[in-house]
Amino acid sequence: MGNKDPRIDTYITKSADFAKPVLTHLRYLVHEVCPDIEETIKWGFPHFDYKGPVCSMAAFKQHCAFGFWKSSLMSDKYLLFQKEEKTAMGQLGQIKSITDLPADGILKAYLQEAYGLNENNIKLPSKNKTVRTKELEIPSYFIHALSSDKKASEVFQKFSYSHKKEYIEWLTEAKTEETRTKRMATTLEWLAEGKSRMWKYTKK
Repeated sequence: MGNKDPRIDTYITKSADFAKPVLTHLRYLVHEVCPDIEETIKWGFPHFDYKGPVCSMAAFKQHCAFGFWKSSLMSDKYLLFQKEEKTAMGQLGQIKSITDLPADGILKAYLQEAYGLNENNIKLPSKNKTVRTKELEIPSYFIHALSSDKKASEVFQKFSYSHKKEYIEWLTEAKTEETRTKRMATTLEWLAEGKSRMWKYTKK
């Protein structure tokens, strides 16, 4: 069986007068449809969980909000969701009185669908992390030098991005041609030995 959290009683009591009947009614419908729902407070406002988050409600100075955690997976049969709503937390827009809510039968159908998603362990798709390929600009003179030293080239290619960058920066920051030539010789030597640019400072 579900539970009721006394903190939500307090939350409703402290809400503006216009919000109290709205929150009370939403809470009643949630429990009527989802008898196993668990109440809690997250981020300062009421949430309803069953095998994970199902929905939430909140009261502000001039409006209330109600939202479904997995709204993106719901059918939205009656086109209630205001996907472009930026000022309200949730998909039903700004709720200023009970008359702004959908009919009980419709809201119950949405609650049942949201509840069913968790009952059937249907999860939100993972957010695709954009992987930006790191590209290093390798000076032509370095490419030429590596081409003449197979061992050094093989080691360099297997190095991590940061290790490659350290060598490239060391070479390109040389102030004179003579310094760069000396650094190039050292670079090839160290690479052939499998050493990173900062190998002297690496803890053994």
